[in-house]
Amino acid sequence: MSAASASVPALRDTFQQLRSRMDKAVADFRAALATIRTGRASVHLLDGVRVEYYGTATPLNQLATLHAPDPQLITVQPYDAAILPVIEKAIRAADLGLNPANDGKLLRLPVPALTEERRKELAKHLHKVLEDHRTAMRNIRRDGNESVKRLKAEKKVSEDEERRAHDDIQKLTDDEIKQLESLAQNKEKEIMTV
Repeated sequence: MSAASASVPALRDTFQQLRSRMDKAVADFRAALATIRTGRASVHLLDGVRVEYYGTATPLNQLATLHAPDPQLITVQPYDAAILPVIEKAIRAADLGLNPANDGKLLRLPVPALTEERRKELAKHLHKVLEDHRTAMRNIRRDGNESVKRLKAEKKVSEDEERRAHDDIQKLTDDEIKQLESLAQNKEKEIMTV
């Protein structure tokens, strides 16, 4: 946000809300990237796995210790060994392409190398996630512009301040989208690296 828009008290809250919402969208995108598989084992692959535990769908990382001891293996050690079969079933149901091996105390999840076709599918999925987050940014920008127009209609800001605010909102949106695209580019490189 430029110093001109920041100096207008009526706009300050609007910009703080916009920046906060856009930062949350970037954080959500980072979290989504962590769950997209690359050629290496990562405990974040299991972030979306929910296990039925005493009638509640509980995140796997709250029921077990997760480790990636080497690039091709993830281990899952439950705090309560009795739920090992339930965890195994949940991982299979999550359709991550992982085949758990149960030794009675620990689940070993070998992470197979990605085929060229699978890499392309993951890259396509990455682009869809990126586009969803770009759309979210544009929606946040639209909300900000409408808020500024409302302030102008209520005569809390002048026409010049409104125009500057719209320019600042666009610049903020462009910067945040560039950040998303940079993160996606790095992730795509990771996916495509054999």
